[in-house]
Amino acid sequence: MSNRPVGTRQARELLRVAFGPSVVALVIIAAVVLLQLLIANSDMTGAFGAIASMWLGVHQVPVSIGGSELGVMPLLPVLAMIWGTARTTAAATAPNTSWFVTRWVVASALGGPILIAAILLAVIHDAASVIGELQTPSALRAFTSVLVVHAIGAVIGVGSKVGRRTLAASPLPGWLPDALRAAVAGVLALFGLSGAVTAVSLVVHWGTMHDLFAITDSLFGQLSLTLLSILYIPNVIVGTSAIAVGSSAHIGLATFSSFTVFGGDIPAVPVLAAVPTPPLGPIWVALLIAGAASAVALGQQCARRPLPIGPATGKLLVAAALAAATMALAGYAGGGRLGNFGDVGVDQATFAPAVFLWFVGIGGLTVAMSGGLTRKPRPVAAPPPEPEPEPEAGDTPEPAPEQAEDVDLEADPEPDLEPGEPLVSWSAEEPPAEEPEYEPQSESEYGAEYEPEAVYERRPRTYEDLGDDPEDHFIVDDLPDDPVTGDQPRRAGD
Repeated sequence: MSNRPVGTRQARELLRVAFGPSVVALVIIAAVVLLQLLIANSDMTGAFGAIASMWLGVHQVPVSIGGSELGVMPLLPVLAMIWGTARTTAAATAPNTSWFVTRWVVASALGGPILIAAILLAVIHDAASVIGELQTPSALRAFTSVLVVHAIGAVIGVGSKVGRRTLAASPLPGWLPDALRAAVAGVLALFGLSGAVTAVSLVVHWGTMHDLFAITDSLFGQLSLTLLSILYIPNVIVGTSAIAVGSSAHIGLATFSSFTVFGGDIPAVPVLAAVPTPPLGPIWVALLIAGAASAVALGQQCARRPLPIGPATGKLLVAAALAAATMALAGYAGGGRLGNFGDVGVDQATFAPAVFLWFVGIGGLTVAMSGGLTRKPRPVAAPPPEPEPEPEAGDTPEPAPEQAEDVDLEADPEPDLEPGEPLVSWSAEEPPAEEPEYEPQSESEYGAEYEPEAVYERRPRTYEDLGDDPEDHFIVDDLPDDPVTGDQPRRAGD
């Protein structure tokens, strides 16, 4: 872990992002230019102009020398520049980085190269005043090309860290990352299979490639041709990809496709020995298998997570459109004007549509056959309520507790009794138990003064016997004193 303060560490990372890839490319270009000048025993006049022109050429900016425009720039250096920008921006971005820091990283990745491009344009303009054959390129084209190259690298680098978080927080569909992965798989498959076909074609046309190397006898010249061929290998692969999907590639008047070939003058670059020669044999028609196989690779990636037919179709269309746009951009970057040979590149009118149709047709068939489609889930109805269990035989339901009636405390406390009606009454539902018949006890048990008849005598009191005092309404039987304890019973009014 670094012990430097956070501000210092972030400043160093931003400086590395802004100037790292551009400075590295500038150093490599300067070393190559100075080495060539030393081998050619030339003075250093115009060295800075050549270095600046080659740095802009790495960013696909055309270079004009002696009235001849070199617009077909090699794709390998620009791919390396994109990779370097993506690597530095990814190293400076963490998955939990705030958007404020992420914006600074992207701004640094774009601002540094723009500043270097402005300085190099001034250098070329100054060198053109000394060397009349060197012409200053268009400033708008230079700034646009530099901005696009480093923007692609910054998006790839930052997207590899915070892309999933951004897509998860956006209202975009959840299958979009799968579509991006499928597009990358389709492009890499088409590019790789086309590269394999190019290698096989170079082996088949080994004699032609040997003749192109023989145009120079010096070792330095052959090394230069070898380096030039390596730099232009991606351009040739893009042209082979166009042929593989049914489109065509052209070098000036020479046109190549899977069905026909029109001859013409070809630059003496050994890697161009891979182009087909007339008459066209049936083996080149088999090149269409490469396009179909790349579409199968895209379809398999789309079928990794099965979806209903609607979302699955949308994912396939988005993946095919992204792959077609990527290949169209590569075809545009790998083409241009090549001096007296004319325009070099692919047929843009048919290249992107052909890639899209191959990927949608064969890719869709692959999705259907690979189990990438599922049925739309039906809405599940709510389960019916469970019936209450019926009481078993012999079980009687408990009666609901009766609520006590409200008692009016202000009502007349005196009961409604008829004259002569006793106060003691019994409920009709619970009849009174029969009073036991008591037999008189003997005098020896209780004493001589005890009168048995008075003990069992019950005389009900009537309504006329009650007074106005409420306590008179609490009636008890008039019983004699307890013969054993001598306690007197409580009477009304006590």
